[in-house]
Amino acid sequence: MTAYLLAAADSAPGDPARRIVVPLDAAGLPAGRGTEVTAAQLPALVAAFQDNDPACRWVWEDTRVSYPELLRGGAEAVRCHDLGLSAQILRGAVPQAPAPLIPPRPAWISEEAPSQQDSLFDAPKTKGSTPQQLAAEYQRQLAALPQGPDGAKLRLLMSLDSAGALLAAEMNHDGLPWDRATHEALLERELGPRVPPGSRPARLADLAEQLKLLLDAPRMNPDSQPELLRALRRAGIDTASTRKWDLMEVKHPVIEPLMRYKKLQRLFTANGWGWLDAWLRDGRFHPDYVVAGVVTGRWASHGGGALQIPHDVRSAVRADPGHVLVVADASQLEPRILAAISADRELAQAARGTDLYQAIADRAFEGDRDLAKVAMLGAMYGGTTGPSAAMAPRLAATFPRATAFLEEAARTGERGGIVRTWLGRHSPAPGQAGGAATGPGGALGAPGGGGDPGPDLSDDAGFSDAEALAARRSSEAQARSFGRFTRNFVVQGSAAEWAECWMASLRTRLRRVAPRSRQVFFLHDEIMVHAHQDEAAAVQEAMTASAEEAARLLFGDIPVDFPVSIGQAQDYASAK
Repeated sequence: MTAYLLAAADSAPGDPARRIVVPLDAAGLPAGRGTEVTAAQLPALVAAFQDNDPACRWVWEDTRVSYPELLRGGAEAVRCHDLGLSAQILRGAVPQAPAPLIPPRPAWISEEAPSQQDSLFDAPKTKGSTPQQLAAEYQRQLAALPQGPDGAKLRLLMSLDSAGALLAAEMNHDGLPWDRATHEALLERELGPRVPPGSRPARLADLAEQLKLLLDAPRMNPDSQPELLRALRRAGIDTASTRKWDLMEVKHPVIEPLMRYKKLQRLFTANGWGWLDAWLRDGRFHPDYVVAGVVTGRWASHGGGALQIPHDVRSAVRADPGHVLVVADASQLEPRILAAISADRELAQAARGTDLYQAIADRAFEGDRDLAKVAMLGAMYGGTTGPSAAMAPRLAATFPRATAFLEEAARTGERGGIVRTWLGRHSPAPGQAGGAATGPGGALGAPGGGGDPGPDLSDDAGFSDAEALAARRSSEAQARSFGRFTRNFVVQGSAAEWAECWMASLRTRLRRVAPRSRQVFFLHDEIMVHAHQDEAAAVQEAMTASAEEAARLLFGDIPVDFPVSIGQAQDYASAK
């Protein structure tokens, strides 16, 4: 497989931006003279290279910079090696590797980055790495990969993140079909007519007045959490916070309108008219995904809430005429991943079917599916109290390898060690991972989230007995917290690898069996394809086949099923 380095070439001020393409050999060394063209000529050149060598791979510093200009020019890259993403992987996985020769990859591209040029083919405003630096970095990365299975896994992980970067750019370019009229009708139905910036819509304004009256707080701003909490407490409502789960414990006439206000306020601020003005262009929402934006390897998003499209507005996500939305999600992905990475035969047997939780219930909890789900989620996320903790012994007795695998990951974290995903992505050290891994209820905090290493207990001479005891307890609590983080890291990170492999496989299949259909949305374990009506059946088959291929590529021939549930409709709300 031939690799081609693609980089910016020197151009004089005021001249059109130029690009250079250099063939590379298997070791990353230049294998011939480079071809230099203007940026306007680059898409045609890339298409010609791929016609002659369909398996070629493009090597560049940052997909978010290099790929959009190809897409705008009508060319799609088949494969790439994203040097920035790969350097991130190697930095943790191969500690003895030399320092990267390129700057750290930014979390997102700023307004001044080369992808944000004044016109399509102007010279970039900022200077990136030279072609020589990029070629040397590619050589360094290839040489840093260890021999044997670990090196093969890391190579696959780098390929998956790079493929994910291509997909993220394509989904941003194509956009998610979004019907503004449907969205605006929903907003008017729920909130009332549109109002000028800085004003509350009629329904919110009415509810705000109702809250002030019920709490006898005429000056209260219900959007201010401190003011709202003070007003609640003055009214005799003893609540720890204004969060939904705390308010649901309270019996008071203000709670129902307050919950309604909070729901409508969330709709207004997160997906209201301002969101439509900012994020909708030509009937499309263009999500800005951040590949491996979470330390586990999960994707994040930069603005627009691409990973948080609420159910209330999903009916506005509508297929174009002649198309349908095909939505697939991987069923009970994380416990199935746990069965694979822990090699627990009993859990693997439970995963041979569509409802893993019921199979666990039949084996360990007398058929009680709810108990089985709580116990399994508690094991993966470190539940230490309540029903999940009470069910832990039964889960451990039935699935000893899986639970021992999780316990070892937790103990490693408590000792300050690092763990790795199936393909080799390493967890950050304690103090560098605060809130980065997410659990069912939100952020899973890690100790010292701001980089604080916690109290130094190497010498207690300066502490009183009580202070020393409190410091030790704090240190122990931080250690347990990081243990919960590493416990989940191995599962969530490996699940992210499977999902990225699923997407990459589907991308390749769609080009072959459904070329008029496009992946337009991704959410952890869910994929949406905007499918041409004539290709919808082929898309569904490709989704299932790609899930099976992802399992084989990552784990080989194992007795664990990874079923996907697939829905098809004209709008997102109906497809789920």
